[in-house]
Amino acid sequence: MLGVIEIQWWHWPIFLAIILVLLAFDLGVFHRHAHVVRVGEAMRWTTLWVVLALGFALFLRYWRNTEEALEYLTGYVIELSLSMDNVFVIALIFAYFSVPLRFQHRVLFWGILGAMIMRGIMIGLGTALIARFHWVLYVMGAFLVVSGVKMVASPQESVHPEKNPVVRLARRWFRVSTEFDGQRFVSRVNGQRVLTPLALVLLMIETSDLIFALDSIPAIFAVTRRPFIVFTSNVFAILGLRSLYFMLAGAITYFRFLKAGLSVVLVFIGLKMLLGNWLVIPTLISLAVVGGIILISILASVWSTRSKRGHA
Repeated sequence: MLGVIEIQWWHWPIFLAIILVLLAFDLGVFHRHAHVVRVGEAMRWTTLWVVLALGFALFLRYWRNTEEALEYLTGYVIELSLSMDNVFVIALIFAYFSVPLRFQHRVLFWGILGAMIMRGIMIGLGTALIARFHWVLYVMGAFLVVSGVKMVASPQESVHPEKNPVVRLARRWFRVSTEFDGQRFVSRVNGQRVLTPLALVLLMIETSDLIFALDSIPAIFAVTRRPFIVFTSNVFAILGLRSLYFMLAGAITYFRFLKAGLSVVLVFIGLKMLLGNWLVIPTLISLAVVGGIILISILASVWSTRSKRGHA
């Protein structure tokens, strides 16, 4: 193992620069022209992002230490798992606005950039609050437990753009066209600039990600309070969200027990935060529990769906 290297301020811009280069390469080369992303292509991109995420974990293992690498992996698994529920909401948004398949990747690309900025701000605020007020951890833990219970008890997810305050403000301040204009978010109608429906879709996706971040970011703080680990695990999970969407959006019916599994994960993480002073759960155990819960919920979903089709 290499000597432990202290994380300096300049490590942040270097990491962000590498991520921006990867995204620019993604959009400017492989997705330069709008096209429908098929399942096979989505699987290859998902594999690539997962390999890069695991490679960063190995880098942390030798650059820092094993404990921080495990914290990063646990945070990555938590964020990626919770993102799967966000995938289904994104599918509902695209269906509601009837977004053509060939334009969906571009919307998700810009949605990722917005999500990185929002989550970076939230992580910075969360770190500052925890450092100043330790009791904030207990508030986060209680919030996660309540969120987990509400998740499993809530009705089927749906989207209501007319109730979204961000969309309502956009409609009030700007003119919005009723027709798509290719991949453009802003178009011209009768010589005037107007927002296209694709811009409203982007606002809806950003809003939904902000809501999901209220659960996922406190959950990672239960594993580690190191801002660099929290941020990098979030970023790598978000990077894989687009390809994950194109893999799973067409198989929503296969994951009927996923929401229940995610609710158990939130309750487990919340209790871990609440009982942290009395019960210390090693990071490796937390990783195994979270991964096991998600795996069991997915396998149970697939088995249930196939059994029903078999009986039919």
